Amino acid sequence: MKKIFVIIVSFLMLTAGCRKNITDLNVDPKNPSTAPSRAFFTNAQHTLMNTLASSNVNLNIFRLIVQYWQETTYTDEANYDLGTRSINDAVWNALYRDVLRDFQEAKNLIPTDVADATVQKNQIAISDIMQVVTWYYLITTYGNIPYSDALDITKTFPKYDDAKTIYNDLLTRLDADIASLNTSSGSFGTADVIYAGNVAAWKKFANSFKLKMGMTIADDDEVKAKTVVEAAVAAGVFTSNSDNAVFQYLSTPPNTNPIWVDLVQSGRKDFIASEAIIDEMKSLNDPRIDDYFTKDAAGGYSGAEAGAGGNYATFSKPHDAILAPDFPASLLDYSEVEFYLAEARERGYSVGGTAQQHYNNAITASIIDWGGTTAEATSYLGQPSVNYATAAGTYKQKIGIQKWIALYNRGWEAWIDWRRLDYPQLVPGALALSDIPLRYPYPVNEQNVNGANYEAAAAAIGGDLVETRLWWDKF
Repeated sequence: MKKIFVIIVSFLMLTAGCRKNITDLNVDPKNPSTAPSRAFFTNAQHTLMNTLASSNVNLNIFRLIVQYWQETTYTDEANYDLGTRSINDAVWNALYRDVLRDFQEAKNLIPTDVADATVQKNQIAISDIMQVVTWYYLITTYGNIPYSDALDITKTFPKYDDAKTIYNDLLTRLDADIASLNTSSGSFGTADVIYAGNVAAWKKFANSFKLKMGMTIADDDEVKAKTVVEAAVAAGVFTSNSDNAVFQYLSTPPNTNPIWVDLVQSGRKDFIASEAIIDEMKSLNDPRIDDYFTKDAAGGYSGAEAGAGGNYATFSKPHDAILAPDFPASLLDYSEVEFYLAEARERGYSVGGTAQQHYNNAITASIIDWGGTTAEATSYLGQPSVNYATAAGTYKQKIGIQKWIALYNRGWEAWIDWRRLDYPQLVPGALALSDIPLRYPYPVNEQNVNGANYEAAAAAIGGDLVETRLWWDKF
């Protein structure tokens, strides 16, 4: 009997142990059910920069739209076919689901993750700044969008808010974030891939982005733009390339330059130079041409007609440096800031200096950032066709063309400024399905699932068409 009792007890102990082990097996150590706020922040930064920098035709075709690159064989995207690959859906999903949501989760978790109250405050402000940046791209791409209901999981069918109203709220949020930043304390440290937690750098970035937002609406609301721009400049914007907001990729997967992933790792030969930018740079003797592109089969530089396709071996191609796995992506740079300041001076805003000084600073900064020299910049600016005093056209034409050149490899940014400044005067693709897009249509999923709110939004902006001008984009 005693022997039987021992056996039973042993069996019960064994089964109890097994039950405990089985429960443990439900926990996947490689996929935790919770994550620290820092992880959400880093992931959101990474996804945002990948979305902006990508050359994948399923996600980012802005280099084709603004005619930096052209396609070789399959030319649908260069002719503005957004629907076949659901490109407008992909952009929407990436920014809402993968970027805004993760920044919001970081903000939600920071109060419980971070003990130091000042660091907490800095982290929340920086996360919100990154949300403002993300909202900026959504608004300038689509127009009216879900905003007040967007990140509320209880709102199954979010309403669309007026884009101009959202924009003004974003400016208010940005001001509050700037005021919250304490430069004597830290923030995210190495979890911040752009500034490594440097709060002073984030403050300067936020003011520079505020300048950018002010200039974006200058044709629509000159009074507000002037106030916003002057306040941003007075508080301190970028003053050199060392201030640039850069996301540094690594030389080995998975955190590599998405262009390398799209073209090199995948072995694709889909893109060549566009004749629009090649011809412009050649006519101006631009020293950046050999930093932007490879030589063609004839030993010179040439590009293909927009939307027409072209032989990969014949034309110039994106430079090898851009295809490197660790080539960085830029979110905002000093050259862009100086172009805004040149335009602000032309509009009579009190930002110091002259339009020509800021124009020269912008071009010089771009040339140096791409590996050129001050001597090259001086020579380039000395040409009558480039010199601000003698170059052809209005200030919008002079700044627009040079800014388009300087923004090379930042197609999304160039698309925003091309719509705003109306230069260069690009010709639609050879087989274009529409005029050059002035906005993206709303996603098909929104039309199918959130139909009533979609219909109201489309009517409010004047039609869900690529030709519909957004409120800030004036003739």
